[in-house]
Amino acid sequence: MSKIYLLNNLKYEGIENLSVFGIEYIQSDIDLNKYDALIFTSKNAIYSIDSFNKKWKEIPSYAIAPKTAEVINKYNGNLVFTGLTSHGNEFAKELIQVLQNKKVLYVKALKTVSNIVDILKENYIDIDELVSYKTSCLESKEILENNSIFIFTAPSSVECFFKNYKWNNSYRAIVIGKTTADHLPKNIDYIVSEKTSIDECIKLAKQLLD
Repeated sequence: MSKIYLLNNLKYEGIENLSVFGIEYIQSDIDLNKYDALIFTSKNAIYSIDSFNKKWKEIPSYAIAPKTAEVINKYNGNLVFTGLTSHGNEFAKELIQVLQNKKVLYVKALKTVSNIVDILKENYIDIDELVSYKTSCLESKEILENNSIFIFTAPSSVECFFKNYKWNNSYRAIVIGKTTADHLPKNIDYIVSEKTSIDECIKLAKQLLD
């Protein structure tokens, strides 16, 4: 029987989570008082910084997408800007004007694939980086069903899936965005969700199974 596998730990009815990577928070004693703005491109960056420094809630936050913005609001952060494109490099271009003359901190993963920092520095934005979490691949021994749909939610989910499994031609792939799609092997067909949202990916997957 075909299934929908979500390569993420969020729970959805009728969807099976495939755990191929884990998140490890990296604590820091960074002084946040010197920053005028925080950039977040991942909810995990918010969860991490909140675990060791509550000061972040007082500093204006700039979120890449509505889902990231929701987490900032949920944690009572100071959300001032939400990106329109939901993609890293385009988000950086949106930020150029609104971050002029500010001291900025980008709270991020150990490994990132976009050029946010380079783009902002090239446009004279004073920006530092804080690595607040990292992902690591986990071993998975689950037997996968033929004709199933796999939802890839980040480049790390692609990397860790293919460390555990070979692609079966009966499988179908849905990816949350262009950056994640770029990390799939070139021989694999995929569909990119119209919105950078796991909810939208789930909706698309269910439509494919109907």
